[in-house]
Amino acid sequence: MDFRSLELFQHLATSLHFAKTSEALFVSPSTLSRAIQRLEEECGTTLFVRDNRSVKITAAGLKLLGFSQQTLAEWKKVKWELQQDHQQLQGELSLFCSVTASYSHLPKLLANFRNKYPQVEIKLSTGDPALSVSKVMQQEADAAIAIHTPDFPAELQFLPLEDVPLVLIAPKDSLLQNLSQVDWRQHSMILPDSGPTKRIVHHWFAEHGIRPRVYASVGGNEAIVSMVALGCGLGIVPQVVLDNSIVANKVNRIVLHDIEPYKLGLCCLQKRANEPAIKALFNC
Repeated sequence: MDFRSLELFQHLATSLHFAKTSEALFVSPSTLSRAIQRLEEECGTTLFVRDNRSVKITAAGLKLLGFSQQTLAEWKKVKWELQQDHQQLQGELSLFCSVTASYSHLPKLLANFRNKYPQVEIKLSTGDPALSVSKVMQQEADAAIAIHTPDFPAELQFLPLEDVPLVLIAPKDSLLQNLSQVDWRQHSMILPDSGPTKRIVHHWFAEHGIRPRVYASVGGNEAIVSMVALGCGLGIVPQVVLDNSIVANKVNRIVLHDIEPYKLGLCCLQKRANEPAIKALFNC
């Protein structure tokens, strides 16, 4: 039994999908299958029940998962300690955040860390902010910039960075400058189809007894800004997204004083919070 096989097993136990694990850990499906078969032979029992449609972990697999998580965490900690050179951290640290956060918050977050630990290689991936939590939960990233929500997993440690206000935006040529000018019966809305903005926006409309006219539901705050700039309707987006948009000058901002802000922060798995690199990042 080797560490790589345990890493493959642990990811598969979380994803329950051979293709996803193969892609995430850069191995072929056949290599992954052979690794799992070898583990099952070593353990003398079946770890997964699989057919053409689904993969399920067995009771024996769950027991091995606990062992795997503890063993890999200890190995990673020892590995970091062995790689220290004159008390300098070495190795890799994987981070995930949205494209906007990579411009707005990540540089400040990493500036002090890079100054203190120049020998740590940062591996950054960007994408939909709604994926931040799952990336950390599935250990596809060591840490992520995420938005704290009411259903935020208890398994994650969250370090607040900033409250990000949301603003109402209107096309420049609409001449709308304040909320009192908005006629909700006449103006259409570009709404988010998923993510934390959807919950906040729908809650705000409900609180005000507004039934908005919906022009379109789209994925991503950046897409909302673009459609509003094109004159398709009004939208509600995080201010930081607008601040970093190339079409910000084509929309008018309208302050909403009573809308819930984003609670933006850094997150990692609680059980990994004391790993040297992750702990150093949070301390910075």
